[in-house]
Amino acid sequence: MLTLAPTVRLYVCTTPVDMRRSFNGLANSTRELVCADPLSGALFVFFNRSKNLCKALWWASGGFCIFAKRLSRGRFRVPSEPPLGKQHIEMDAAELALILEGIDLLTTKKRTRWNPPPRRRDVRPEVVSDQQADPK
Repeated sequence: MLTLAPTVRLYVCTTPVDMRRSFNGLANSTRELVCADPLSGALFVFFNRSKNLCKALWWASGGFCIFAKRLSRGRFRVPSEPPLGKQHIEMDAAELALILEGIDLLTTKKRTRWNPPPRRRDVRPEVVSDQQADPK
């Protein structure tokens, strides 16, 4: 299982890619199809036309890494509707893990989670000085 930090950006290319490509070919696909810099540290995921092979390209520690998964039977269920004018979808690592494990994201429902509201920068918490705290 591939574990990623939550800060890693993850892009899934929705256009099928020739899986004979290796490091340089996938880096070029990143520039052409995703319109992103392959050296950015993001994870770029590509699927073949039949959706039974997946390759991920990642730049780390001065070099490219390629991760691949080929299914013996079945196909990956990849969301195929990117935003207008784009050929990729941005997702988080948990969603990619579900796709790689065979779960169809189109039929699942994501529950809303509570997130605290962003703090305003101009409001400072009240600070109690030592003189106020210790009356002598």
